[in-house]
Amino acid sequence: MSVIRSKLKEVMENHDPKLSIRKLAKDINYHFDSVRRMYKDEMVQYPRDLLLKLCLYFNVSPGHLIGIEEADESHSTKDESIEHHEDNGPVSI
Repeated sequence: MSVIRSKLKEVMENHDPKLSIRKLAKDINYHFDSVRRMYKDEMVQYPRDLLLKLCLYFNVSPGHLIGIEEADESHSTKDESIEHHEDNGPVSI
């Protein structure tokens, strides 16, 4: 199964190996915990304002910060049997 993963750690290391999460959060004027969660790929949703600030800071497109990867099936935390629907309003059964 494919999943979306954060690539912020790699972008930061390529930009400046000494750049800390705390300094980045301060530089872009964003919550440290949110930047840390994105760095550690623990974020469930990616706030558009955070993506924008990171894109401008690193001069990259959003595709450099997040990407699609194949997930290791043994580490899956969600029930794969649940169907996902696009958010087009209520779903009638």
